[in-house]
Amino acid sequence: MGKNNLNTEKIIEYWESSSDMDFNTMMNLYKSRDYHWALFIGHLVLEKLLKALYVKRKNEHPVFIHDLLRLTKKIGIEINDKQADMLDTITTFNINARYDNYKQDFYKLCTKEFTDTWINNITELRQWIKEQF
Repeated sequence: MGKNNLNTEKIIEYWESSSDMDFNTMMNLYKSRDYHWALFIGHLVLEKLLKALYVKRKNEHPVFIHDLLRLTKKIGIEINDKQADMLDTITTFNINARYDNYKQDFYKLCTKEFTDTWINNITELRQWIKEQF
C-alpha cells in the first residue's frame, strides 16, 4: 500500500486505542501481582504508542521492530539519556517475558519494588510520547 492510500487517522486511532487498552491490562496485571506480565504488556503500551506516532509523523505504516529506542530514532524525536536508558531496559521486558530461557530469571527480578519503579517509568514515558503528538 502506498503512502497516498493510507487512512492515517484510522491507523493512528487503532494503535492509540490498542495502547490504551493495554495500559489498563498492565495496571490490572500489576494489581493482581502478575508483575512480569504487567511489564511485558508495558512494553506493548509504549511500542503501540510509538507506532501511532510513527504513522502520524511519517504518513506510512510503522516499521516491524519491537526495539523502543530504535523506534524513537526512526521517528526522529529527541530523547535524553535517561529516556534512552529506560526505553532500552523496557525493550528487554519483551524478550525476557516471552522466551522460556529468560522467563524464570525475569520472574525472580520482578519484585514489587522493581515493578513499582518500572510501572512508574512506563507511565511517565507513555505521557511523554502522548505529548509528542
